[in-house]
Amino acid sequence: MTVFRTLVSRSSAACLAVVWVLVWCPEWVAAQQVQTPKTEKIQQTQKVQKKAKPKVKAKANAKVVLGKALGNTQAVKALATRLSTEQQLPKAWVQQQIASARLLPQVQQMVLPPASPTAKNWQAYRARFLQTQRIQAGVAFARLHEEALKSAEARYGVPAAYVLGVLGVETFYGQHQGQFKVLDALATLSVAFPKEHPYASERQAFFESELGHHLKQLRTQPALKNQLGSYAGASGWPQFMPSSIAKFAVDFDGDGRIDLSRSAVDAIGSVAHYFQAYGWQTGMPTHFEVKVNANEADLAALLAPDIVPTWTLSHLQDKGVAVLEASGYAKPLALVQLFNAEEAPSYVAGTDNFFVITRYNRSSYYALAVIELGRAIQAELALNPDH
Repeated sequence: MTVFRTLVSRSSAACLAVVWVLVWCPEWVAAQQVQTPKTEKIQQTQKVQKKAKPKVKAKANAKVVLGKALGNTQAVKALATRLSTEQQLPKAWVQQQIASARLLPQVQQMVLPPASPTAKNWQAYRARFLQTQRIQAGVAFARLHEEALKSAEARYGVPAAYVLGVLGVETFYGQHQGQFKVLDALATLSVAFPKEHPYASERQAFFESELGHHLKQLRTQPALKNQLGSYAGASGWPQFMPSSIAKFAVDFDGDGRIDLSRSAVDAIGSVAHYFQAYGWQTGMPTHFEVKVNANEADLAALLAPDIVPTWTLSHLQDKGVAVLEASGYAKPLALVQLFNAEEAPSYVAGTDNFFVITRYNRSSYYALAVIELGRAIQAELALNPDH
């Protein structure tokens, strides 16, 4: 998921629910079924979905280079012992799976921080996800899965726009689900994580935990042996890490199994469930536009909590931040700054729901792109409701 990008891109980590690390530890929830309305229309939609599975194709990346199998080294044996105990799996089977996994040299490089980080640029970042092709793909997806999106909103309280935004940003509606075998990627980062990474031990421990969750899922679903995903091991339409699959994925199409790679309906329900689990508040806006006229010291203090909602509306106004169209809003707000390279930065006042979206990926740029893509799709649907 998307979700891991935070872990490899930020300089510190703590816990996904709060901020710096993405760790979930519940058991696999393959039996967790959520029945959608048994209407004729949604049944027809699901039939279309089953027939029209997305072509899972990788982005324009280099061909995957496979190294040798990891083998039965002392490191592999020790890891198998730990994971078999944690996940209550047969030790011999766990060791066999890890030992047969292939080393992925590209993944070892991709997990490293960039040697020369580029300046953050919200306008450039936004343009990547608000292009016409992606919006039109989202419109088509929304029309095809209208009933599932409505059902998810009714059950979890999350508007369709934000589910559409996540699926569009993460995988272009299922088209870019990754090119690396999840088992190979997670085993590589568990056994051969690059030592030159500034937080190598912390990151390696995270991937070991994710490998354990993936093996637990593989044990009950052998078809996952060849599951493809990102270099970090995220997979499916919503790019969930294995621990997120265990905790948040739901069988939303009611077919008796969870399939985030082929069932768009399962993906819709799972994203909505994810947001609900992190505290989505139905009816609350995600953010407000602002005009900033604060002095340097006050601005620095207002930005210190980052994306965590902290300030009252009156406090922001007293410090020179005019929050537009927020009269009567009584919940905490975060002053969010988005850099625009050499241009003046952009600002918004983020609510608790803005913060919830950053639980998917701890980035204000990501959250605002998800929001704006979803709204662009809804605006297009409103212009052509009967198309």
